[in-house]
Amino acid sequence: MDIHEQMQGNALVLEPVGRLDSLTCREFEARLLPALSQSGAVVVDCAKLDYISSAGLRVLLVAAKQNRVTGGRLALAGLRDNLREVFDISGFSAIFAIHPTVAAAVASLG
Repeated sequence: MDIHEQMQGNALVLEPVGRLDSLTCREFEARLLPALSQSGAVVVDCAKLDYISSAGLRVLLVAAKQNRVTGGRLALAGLRDNLREVFDISGFSAIFAIHPTVAAAVASLG
């Protein structure tokens, strides 16, 4: 899995590419959690994410819980239809701010 990283405004944008599953979730978690602690505002751009497993969802849930403690801000952007369906069925759509584009997600974080 590749994870592209760039600053947009006051937010760090992480763009995982490929699959977020049991083989790649530790690498993503190792980038996401410190980014939330350091920058405070993170957008996960899911436009190039093909698949997310329960292990990948767990990483996002851990990040959401960390945000509650630290006051960080996390938003998701660009979910493909298949990923949006997974988020809707699992109830994760209610946990995360999900935006159609990275620009909208960055704007929502201030």
